[in-house]
Amino acid sequence: MKKTISIFIGFLCLGLILNCSSAKINNAQIQRQWMLVSFKNFTKEELVKSKAEINLTSEIKDKKIQGGAFMGCNRMFFTAEIKSKDKIEISGVGSTLMACENMKLEDEFSKEFKKVKNYKVEGHFLTLSDEEGNQMKFIAADWD
Repeated sequence: MKKTISIFIGFLCLGLILNCSSAKINNAQIQRQWMLVSFKNFTKEELVKSKAEINLTSEIKDKKIQGGAFMGCNRMFFTAEIKSKDKIEISGVGSTLMACENMKLEDEFSKEFKKVKNYKVEGHFLTLSDEEGNQMKFIAADWD
């Protein structure tokens, strides 16, 4: 009986260790600076010129990342909560209030970003999408 309990506890501990380490791998994959390369009808050149990016490098606390974004004018801030392996919730989206010549990208991004519910990291790419399948695609800023 003692041997069975010891084996069960051993497997339980191993399961917890593997589960925790896999969560860290996923977090490490998403905790990067990401450059926006595909969004709505904006060309890649427009996105690069605007230096469009999100920053998810802050420490994760209670499955939440305090993130930032830039779409060419104002600094944006938000909270991203990792709900599960491929689910994310964006909340508390705000920004500085500078008036700029071309606000179209920033306005569209802000509106759509709040609707994001899903994320997928594939290699050096991050895809965020809403429940209707609308997507925005990013590439890791540290990737050559």
